[in-house]
Amino acid sequence: MTATNLPVIAIVGPTGTGKSDLAIALAQELGGEIVNSDALQFYRGMDIGTAKLPVSERGGVEHHLMDILDITEEASVAAFQEQARAQFSRIRARGKVPVMVGGSGLYVRAALDVIDFPPTDPAVRKRLEAEVEQQGDGELRRRLAAVDPESAARNLDLRRAIRALEVYEISARPFSSYMPQREYIAPALQIGLNYDRPALHEALEARVYKMDAMGLAEEVAGLLERGLRDGKTASRAIGYQQYTDYLDGTVTRAEAISQTVIATRKFARRQITWFNADPRVSWLNPTEPDLIGKALALIGKS
Repeated sequence: MTATNLPVIAIVGPTGTGKSDLAIALAQELGGEIVNSDALQFYRGMDIGTAKLPVSERGGVEHHLMDILDITEEASVAAFQEQARAQFSRIRARGKVPVMVGGSGLYVRAALDVIDFPPTDPAVRKRLEAEVEQQGDGELRRRLAAVDPESAARNLDLRRAIRALEVYEISARPFSSYMPQREYIAPALQIGLNYDRPALHEALEARVYKMDAMGLAEEVAGLLERGLRDGKTASRAIGYQQYTDYLDGTVTRAEAISQTVIATRKFARRQITWFNADPRVSWLNPTEPDLIGKALALIGKS
């Protein structure tokens, strides 16, 4: 196997399954560089709660698209698509293999698949939100049903219904017409990591307690001083939201830990559902022997 004829390799799956470790091992074996696709690892200072590997634990492998946003900035899937594909090209130009790792499903698809992102216009969205505030959502949903019955039939929550009508007003295309097909824009291989649910739940609980012991509360306290509450994405991150409540005195530390465990398990279930829906993902159990060998075998067959 040479770098020039290998696909983009994406390590995906639920949180807490060892994706970063496998990605580093494969990058070392194949001569690769890593592109992050965990949306929360974009944020500077959000380290413990996102399980971001420190530089000393990255095995000498170059990592890209980590620590690229301030906590008050909002992550953009469309911007990530452009940045990730640019990194793939640069890595290829250096004669290396792009290895993408992360469990943010939409970001993974944005980088790998043929996706045309719908346009956005804050002024249009603000006007629609004002109309809903004044009149309720009945008229907006009637208009959406007339121009985009497929989206309307999905019984979208109010935020998504507004978004769907915003897209139609800007582009004259139904929001539903932007739904992507499962088609890679360039050769790619997705390797998913997962194991049985009880063991995963146990591992996730242990992980949250470890984060607490490592100083998650102190990390959140520092981020609050830097404006964490003003970040639409960062402030809602699992762990950071719960520990903000703890620091505000509305929950105890034990409650913050328990709530973070529950939220992490729910998030893992959503990730599993997302990636299980993609038949192109090749699944491996990270607890079985010779994980790296099995992953290399999949890559050799691609």
